[in-house]
Amino acid sequence: MNNWRLVKLNFGNSPAHFGELGIGMEETSDRVRSDTLFSAWISACARLFEKDEFDKLLKQFLNTSPPVTMSSTFVYRHHNDRDIYYLPRPLKFPANYPAGDGDLEFFKAYKKINYLPLEVWHKWYQREGFTSEDRQELIKETNKTKSDGFLHEQGTFSYKEAFKIGHEPKIAVDRVTRATNLYHTGFVQFQWEQKGNDIKNRSGLYFLLNFSQKDETLEKQLQAALQLLGEEGIGGERSSGAGHFEVEWLPLPEMWQKVVDFKANYYTIISLLWEDNYSILKQLITEDKEACYEIIERGGWISGQQLRRQMLRMFVEGSVFSSPPLGKIADVTPHQLMDKKTKKPKKHPIYRSGISLSLPIKVKSE
Repeated sequence: MNNWRLVKLNFGNSPAHFGELGIGMEETSDRVRSDTLFSAWISACARLFEKDEFDKLLKQFLNTSPPVTMSSTFVYRHHNDRDIYYLPRPLKFPANYPAGDGDLEFFKAYKKINYLPLEVWHKWYQREGFTSEDRQELIKETNKTKSDGFLHEQGTFSYKEAFKIGHEPKIAVDRVTRATNLYHTGFVQFQWEQKGNDIKNRSGLYFLLNFSQKDETLEKQLQAALQLLGEEGIGGERSSGAGHFEVEWLPLPEMWQKVVDFKANYYTIISLLWEDNYSILKQLITEDKEACYEIIERGGWISGQQLRRQMLRMFVEGSVFSSPPLGKIADVTPHQLMDKKTKKPKKHPIYRSGISLSLPIKVKSE
C-alpha cells in the first residue's frame, strides 16, 4: 500500500527568492520546483547525517525504484476557515469541455487559469468534468462580471491573493575597485498575520510525498533534514534572511486520498520529469498519441562556486501521458569538475532529480 504525506512549508513573515532560469534577480517565482526541492533537501541530508548513512540514502534514490517520490511545491491559501490547495491545470481539456467554436466566449479566462483549486481540479478531471455552469462563470470572468458560482467559491480566480511579489534595492560592491552598483531583487511574500507575539500563516507552499513502502526510519530522517533546511532557508538571498520556513508533516487528508486513489487511463505529472532512455522517451512522446506536454530547460549555479550545472530539458508539471512515467536522477556535474582520465567527478557528483510523481485523471475524448 502506498504511503502518502502532505507537507506544508510555512514562511511566516520571511520573504523568499525563488530564481528561475532566465528571469534574473529582479524577478522571482512563487514556488519551488521538484528538482530544486530535491537538491536542497538532499544537501541538508548530507550536512545532517554521517557519510555512510548519507551514501546509503542517496544510493536508494539512484535506484530504478526510489523509496519516495515527491511533487513540486504549489501554493496553498487559508480562506474561510479552510485550506485551498492549488494544483497545475493539466495540459489536456477536462471531460465535456466544448473545445472549438464553443469555447470562444470564455477561452480567454480559461487559459489564464494555470492553477486550479483542488475541488475544481477534482471535479474537472476526476468527476463529472466541465459543466455548463462552469462555462457561464468563465464567460462572466471574461466579461469582468461579478460571479458567485462554484469556481468563484473555491478560489479559482483568486490564486494571486495568496502572495505578493515585490522588489528590494540592493547594493553590490566591487571587491577590487570598491565601486558600487545598485540593483533590485524580487521577493515573494506569502500571507501572514500577527496576533500578539504569534505569527499565523495564511498561505504558503505545500508538496506531496509518496513512499513506496512504510519506512518510519527514512521518514524521520527526511523530516529532520527538512526541518534543518527550514532553519537555513531555501532559494536565494538566504544571507539576507530569506527563505526560512517551518514544516507541517501531515497524513494525507480525506479529499486528497480520493484524488490519489482514483482509477483512470491518463496521468498528469505534478513534478518535473527527466528521462534519457531512448525507448522510454519514444514511448512517451512518439507512441503515446494522447500525450500532451511542454518542455522546460533547467540549469543553475552550483552553490559556493562560479560554475553552472549541466543543462537539462525536462517535462513540466501538468504534462499528460497514458501511463505514469517514472523518470530518474540525472548527473549534472560540470565538465570542469570531471577528471579527464577517469571521466568521473573529482570530488562528488552533482545530481538533479527528474523522478516523477503523477496523479490519475480523465480527459476530453479527441
